[in-house]
Parts: sequence; structure tokens; C-alpha cells
Amino acid sequence: MIYGIGTDICDVRRIRASLERHGDRFAGKILSEAEFKTWKERSARWPERGVRYLATRFSAKEAFSKAIGMGMVMPMTWRLCEIGKLASGKPTVVLHGVLKEWFEARGLSAHVSVTDETDYAASFCVVEKIAP
Repeated sequence: MIYGIGTDICDVRRIRASLERHGDRFAGKILSEAEFKTWKERSARWPERGVRYLATRFSAKEAFSKAIGMGMVMPMTWRLCEIGKLASGKPTVVLHGVLKEWFEARGLSAHVSVTDETDYAASFCVVEKIAP
């Protein structure tokens, strides 16, 4: 059964401007430790790829927060929600701490899709209630 659906579109130029203004501190507020490490590696090789990585993570977390129906209110925080990827490359939602506990207590499962183009990153998230 569908619990919630969320979508988000993010202007990559806005993310780039925030990075220029606040540097690593901005990325550190949005990304989990694992995401931050990946962001640093991608940014070192190709700065634009790093900006797009950050924009897709920002967008996916916004879409997830909408799908669970709470926005950025505890237990939902930027760093407790991680967008990882499976060996196949498929993006996946990885939760931590109190957000993970909240999510699992409700028997929920999440599916996320991310994409980016020159100026925009977009995400779509479906959260479903797993049958008991």
C-alpha cells in the first residue's frame, strides 16, 4: 500500500552558489559522512560532477521528506537520510538513527529515483507500507 509520494526539482545553479558562499560547510549540512566522502572525491576529479551529486542528494532527500509527510522536521534531518546506491547503480534510501527507528516502526519501505541535467536535478520517491 502506498504510504506517500514525494517529488522535488532543484536548481543546480542555486546549489553551486551556496557552495561558493559557504564551501564544505554547506555540503556538510546536507550530506551524511559517506555521501560527503563521495562528494569530495567527485569534486576533486570534476567539480561540476560534485555540484550535481550534491544537487541530486538535496533533491532526493526533499522528495523523501515529502513522501513520509513531514518535511524537514524531526526525526527527518538531512544527515540521517542518505541516498546510496546498490551494486547495480540503482539509488536507494539509507536511514540512520532515530529516523531509521521511526521508519522501521511503521513498516515502511522507500523507492527513489534521481536525475540531473545542466541546470536541474529532480527526484521522485515512493514510500510504501509493507504488508505484515
